[in-house]
Amino acid sequence: MPCTTILVGKKATYDGSTFMARNEDSGAGEFTAKKFIVVKPEEQPRHYKSVISGVEIDLLDDPMRYTAVPNALPNEGIWGEAGVNAENIAMSETETITSNPRVLGADPLVKGGIGEEDFLTIVLPYIHSARDGVLRLGALLEQFGTYEMNGVGFQDVDEVWWLESIGGHHWIARRCPDDAYVVMPNQLGIDSFDFADAFGEGKDYLCSADLLSFIQDNHLDVTMHEDGYKLAEEKYFDVRGAFGSRDDSDHSYNTPRAWFMERYLNPTTNVWDGPDADYLPESDDIPWCRVPERKITVEDVKYVLSGHFQGTPYDPYGKHGDPSLRGKYRPIGVNRNNFAALTQLRPYAPKEIMAIQWIAMGSNVFNAFLPFYANVEDTPAYLRDTNGTVSTENFYWANRLVGALADAQYAMCSSHIERYQNKVHVEGHRITGEFDRAFDPATMGSAEIGACNQKIADMAREATDALLDKVLYEASMKMKNGFSRSDA
Repeated sequence: MPCTTILVGKKATYDGSTFMARNEDSGAGEFTAKKFIVVKPEEQPRHYKSVISGVEIDLLDDPMRYTAVPNALPNEGIWGEAGVNAENIAMSETETITSNPRVLGADPLVKGGIGEEDFLTIVLPYIHSARDGVLRLGALLEQFGTYEMNGVGFQDVDEVWWLESIGGHHWIARRCPDDAYVVMPNQLGIDSFDFADAFGEGKDYLCSADLLSFIQDNHLDVTMHEDGYKLAEEKYFDVRGAFGSRDDSDHSYNTPRAWFMERYLNPTTNVWDGPDADYLPESDDIPWCRVPERKITVEDVKYVLSGHFQGTPYDPYGKHGDPSLRGKYRPIGVNRNNFAALTQLRPYAPKEIMAIQWIAMGSNVFNAFLPFYANVEDTPAYLRDTNGTVSTENFYWANRLVGALADAQYAMCSSHIERYQNKVHVEGHRITGEFDRAFDPATMGSAEIGACNQKIADMAREATDALLDKVLYEASMKMKNGFSRSDA
C-alpha cells in the first residue's frame, strides 16, 4: 500500500512519549473502508492462513489482546495495520518501499510468502518490546520470505525501531535516535547503517545474520572505498545505494513527501527553496532522520501527514504562483488515505492508560485525530462497526463524505475544516487530560477507560455531523444547475 510514516524519539516529543504514526493509503483507483477494533486472545487464530499468498503459519498459544485497524471487508484478508498490545508495545505496518534489480535478482520475492496483509496478526500479539518485534518479524521473513518490499515500525515507551525488508528474505533495522524523528515515503529510507554495531552490541542496528555475505557475494556495495576497507567494520554503509531505488518516479511520488515533512519540522536548519536550496523536492539525499528545531506535538504529526504542499508552489489547492506547478508532486494527504494512526506511549502515565492510539479516517486534509486509550476490551461502535455501506453512522464513511464534498469547494470549506480539526483536537486533549487526572488504578479499570473512549467518539460524531452539514451546504450552493429568479 502507498503510505507515509513518521517516527519520533522520546527526547524529541513535547511530553517525553515515543511517537509512531502512519497513513495507510489505498492503491490508485481504490478506496478501502477501515474499522478500529480490539482483538481478544480467544479471537486470535492459532493456525493462520493468508488470503493473498495462501501461506499457512502455526502461531503461538499465548497471544495478548491488541488493537488493530483492519479492512472493514475481509475479502483480501485482515490488514491489521496499526495497533498496541496489552503490554503497551505498538506496531505499524507497512510502508511499501522500493528496491533495485540487483537486490531482487539476488534474493527474489516469494510468491507464497508473508506480506502486509499478515504482519500485524502474526507479530503484535506475541512481542514484549520494540526490539522483540524486530527480531520476531525478521525471523519470519527469513523463514517464509515476502512477496513485497516493506518497512515496518515497532515502538515501546523507550524505543522506536524501523525494519526494512531487503529482497525476499533479508532485512535491516535501525533505531530512531531518542532526540530525532524519521520520515518515510514509499521508498527504501534508511540512509546509513553501522555493521560494527549490528554484528556487535546491536544497540541501534540489527539485520539478518548473513547480510554481509549477501552484499559481498552479489556485489551490492557501490561505495568508492580505499584499500583495506572492511565491510564488517563499516559504520556508515550506504544503504540506499546498495538496496534502494533512484527512479524518476521517486522524484514525483516519494522524495517530495520527505522534503515537505522536513521542511516543516526544520524550517531554518536548511534552505529548502530557490536556486541555493540545500534540498529540493527531488533530492536523493534527504536525511532519513534528524533532530527537529523544536519538540514535536501530536498536531505537528497530523499536519505533516495531512500535507498537500501547502505554503509551496506545488499545492493542488493553491491560488497563486505558476499554475503549472500545482499538483506536480504526490501529496501526503491524498484522496486515497484510508486512515492515519499515531501511537503515543506516555512514560508518566500508569500502565493502564499509558498508550493512546490517535485515529483519523478518510482523506487527512479534511479529517481530525481522535485519541483513544488502547488498553480496553472494546472500541466505540462509531469506529468499530464500519462495513461496505456508505453511512454517517460511522467515522470512516462520514469523513469520506466530508472530503469528497469539501475538496470540490476547497476555498469555501477550508475554514469549516480548520475549525472542526481544532475543536476535535481541543476536546480530545481536554477529555483525556481530565480522565488522566481522575484515573485511579486501584478503583478504575477497562470499563471506565472504555467509557472515556465512548465520550470521545460521541464528541467526534456530533462535530463530524455538524461539519458534514456545513460542507454539504457549500457544495450544494455551487452546483452547476443552480438558478434563482434574479438570474433570469
